[in-house]
Amino acid sequence: MKTPLTIALISLSIVAHAAELDSLLADTRQEVLPVLPKVAGMMKQTVESEGVAAAIPVCKEKAPAMMAEKAAALGWKIRRVSLKPRNAERATPDAWEQAQLEIFDRRRAGGEDPKAIEVGEIVEAADGGRVFRYMKALPVAPVCVQCHGERNALAPELRQAIEAAYPHDRATGYAPGDLRGALSVTRPL
Repeated sequence: MKTPLTIALISLSIVAHAAELDSLLADTRQEVLPVLPKVAGMMKQTVESEGVAAAIPVCKEKAPAMMAEKAAALGWKIRRVSLKPRNAERATPDAWEQAQLEIFDRRRAGGEDPKAIEVGEIVEAADGGRVFRYMKALPVAPVCVQCHGERNALAPELRQAIEAAYPHDRATGYAPGDLRGALSVTRPL
């Protein structure tokens, strides 16, 4: 039987954990989420001014460079992951990310707004320490289907450019509103 003091201490621990989680979530959103509209804007501007094929290097090189710059400034790991990665070297999820992406897909299938799907959790790191893991769903926008839509619907020259840049591409077959993947953040505690 637990004493009132034990119950009070457990309750305080739960409240403290929840407060820490809320603080980490808010701080992570504030630091990282502003990168997303910058990447989307860069993609959209490139498509409009130079054509769809010109956006391939933006997605492949410039977007990851923007995230790497932010990650280096913060000392965090920031990347995009997907169940159907275009760039398997960069975007293949680890076990935690894989599980979250599958949950995200079920949440979307259940009618949840893809723009609102996210998760933040304190987990044990490989070294035995603690890290904060955060993922934010990346829904497919109409501009995205120009490269990520049905493979057979892509213009042959665009399909060739994608295949040249991403020989093991699996990131097609999407429609607007689908989940393309997620932004993933790991920050040490």
